[in-house]
Amino acid sequence: MKLFATTAAMLLGATAIAQAQNVDLRFSTWLPPQHGVHDALNAWAESIAEASGGTISVTLYPAEQLGRANDHYDMARDGISDFSFLNVGYQAGRFPIAEAVHLPFTVGDGINGTAAFDNWYRPYAEDEMSDVKYCLSFVHEPGSLHAKQEIRSPDQMNGMQIRSAHATMASFVTTLGGTNVRVSAPESRSALESGVADAVTFPWESTMIFGLDNVVNYSMDAPFYVSGFAWVMNPMTYEAMTPEQQAVMDEHCSTEWARQIAATWSERDLHGREQLREKEGHTLYTLTPEETAAWREAAAPLRQQWIDNATAAGLEDAEGAFAAFEAALAEQGAAVE
Repeated sequence: MKLFATTAAMLLGATAIAQAQNVDLRFSTWLPPQHGVHDALNAWAESIAEASGGTISVTLYPAEQLGRANDHYDMARDGISDFSFLNVGYQAGRFPIAEAVHLPFTVGDGINGTAAFDNWYRPYAEDEMSDVKYCLSFVHEPGSLHAKQEIRSPDQMNGMQIRSAHATMASFVTTLGGTNVRVSAPESRSALESGVADAVTFPWESTMIFGLDNVVNYSMDAPFYVSGFAWVMNPMTYEAMTPEQQAVMDEHCSTEWARQIAATWSERDLHGREQLREKEGHTLYTLTPEETAAWREAAAPLRQQWIDNATAAGLEDAEGAFAAFEAALAEQGAAVE
């Protein structure tokens, strides 16, 4: 009788999915079509289609087709997109808790760092991203500083114009006496070519995808920083789905899927680093232990700045929250030693 009941429930669930209205999710990103993260997105979409009995499909709109990179959170909130890919630091102060992941020389591994970040941030996303449905978050393989000259010391940043990956890095640049250049990833090459920027903080593969390898000659081979990203969903789109379809989406908005997405990107990023290493006329240089210590010391005040910002945003015991994030990184083997 129990087996019959279980089988009947499964059949009813399958029938409900089969009878559900088809949903085509418009997924907006600001990355170019050939970017590695889209391979992961395609695998995610195929799994959703299979799990939903073909009633949920995902259509990708890359390269800012639906809106500018900085607007992607609001696009999901307002229904311009059903899903948006966003950098949590593109709008300074918008997501102060999530920006813990952005502190320089903090995250040393893209895949395990993603597991730590997504697990840690989920409870906070309920408040910080309350006007969308949070799906998942992840980081890329640690990116670096790419410039027209070799930069080994934080003192060299004084007077330079740096395109920063996010608000935390922008604060770091200005603290060191540099000028932050506020342009999105797609605008970075023109900023370098025109002389508006002297250097950029960028992931490895993206450096070549956006053509920056043709306008910079030096890359610091160190876990300089990561960017935190989130996939967020329009809440009305989610609410319009059947319970069975919602269950499919919930299954695909998980830390395990965040990890899979990061793994696809990390593999391509590490390959991109080696391609850049072999590129004629380009130099990858490593830091000495003393140089690394100088960078980490220069970045240390950013931790207190994050604590102050998160406290001002209403987070109780921000210091304890950051300590918990560091512990999560250590547990996953993703902390920078």
